[in-house]
Amino acid sequence: MREVAIVGIGSTPFGRHAGTPIEQLGVRAAAEALLDAGIDRARIGAVYLGNFISGPLNGKEVLAGIVADQLGLPNVPCTKVEGACASGGIAFRHAWMAIASGQCDAALVVGVETMTHANTAQTTAALNCAMDNEHDGPSGLTFPGLFGLAWRIHAERHGTTRAQVSAVVRKNKRNGLLNPLAQMGADLSDDQIAASASICDPLQLYDCCPTSDGAAALVLVAKPLAREATGIPVDVLATVQTRGASRIAGHPDLCSFDATVSAAQRAYAMAGVTAADIDLVELHDCFSIAEIIDSEDLGLAPRGQGAIWAAEGRTAVGGQVAINPSGGLLAKGHPVGATGVGQLYEVVRQLRGTHANQVKGAEIGMTHNLGGTGVACTVSILRRSV
Repeated sequence: MREVAIVGIGSTPFGRHAGTPIEQLGVRAAAEALLDAGIDRARIGAVYLGNFISGPLNGKEVLAGIVADQLGLPNVPCTKVEGACASGGIAFRHAWMAIASGQCDAALVVGVETMTHANTAQTTAALNCAMDNEHDGPSGLTFPGLFGLAWRIHAERHGTTRAQVSAVVRKNKRNGLLNPLAQMGADLSDDQIAASASICDPLQLYDCCPTSDGAAALVLVAKPLAREATGIPVDVLATVQTRGASRIAGHPDLCSFDATVSAAQRAYAMAGVTAADIDLVELHDCFSIAEIIDSEDLGLAPRGQGAIWAAEGRTAVGGQVAINPSGGLLAKGHPVGATGVGQLYEVVRQLRGTHANQVKGAEIGMTHNLGGTGVACTVSILRRSV
């Protein structure tokens, strides 16, 4: 397998883009990534576009081809990739595989979603397509319900408190204030968090990621081609996709996602590193408790101590491992199909040393993108090129 590098990145702000067609957001991010890469567009041999719900919410399914056409790219294979919230991470892995296997020398990855134009009922119905509605639907359990249960179990086992979980919210919202692409950065107190509206006890408003629009894009190349690029290259050490249970009842433990655990273990082995080597991670904090569980599943914090680590500042920028210095999904936003690509964008910025909330001396970064009820997961590990 050939070595692969990321040489171009682009992103729109995450938030509200009312009236902007979904394909235009994808084109904006992709054009920025291509400009950053500085390679001839004729070099692009494939396009992979991560998106989840453009069909039900936008009436458009062939987005990859539409975006490629508007970019003036050559007649190359264009594939829309769907894996619920992990769509972007999966699209990235497919592009990596195409280059690593020699199918092409360069590929464009785009992640895009628009959701804020739809009403709550429409968005909820669309997002619930990320679960097995035939079996889980009759329970009435939505995603806030799933993670509310996970919080209750974590609290019962490990004594996790509201104040500890609020430390995750405060950290990520403050990180978001430093990120010009973030949707909902804020400086919140524990009292403000605790007083926010109840969503699904114990989850409250600030524990939940917002509904978002946005797009992000990457240009990947075979390592020898990186010499022709103007963008600072970042090496892809590993990118892994795994599958977990498709039904909520299929999970043996709601305080852990098997797909995350196995993806992390395989990614560390593929990259030749351990969790202790990771300087920063952009992980899937769709809810505040998710960051705590994810940090444990990824091996960054000991099992049962993710909440303690957050409260002690070990996961802040300048701590033991910086988790979600971009603000994460809680603050940067969660335009579903764009999220995984947006995470990679943020890590590349960090490893280039150009991030607005820079982790000092960052050399190795990781992304974690979880889809549905844990049915799909990608973990990718990047390293500053040497």
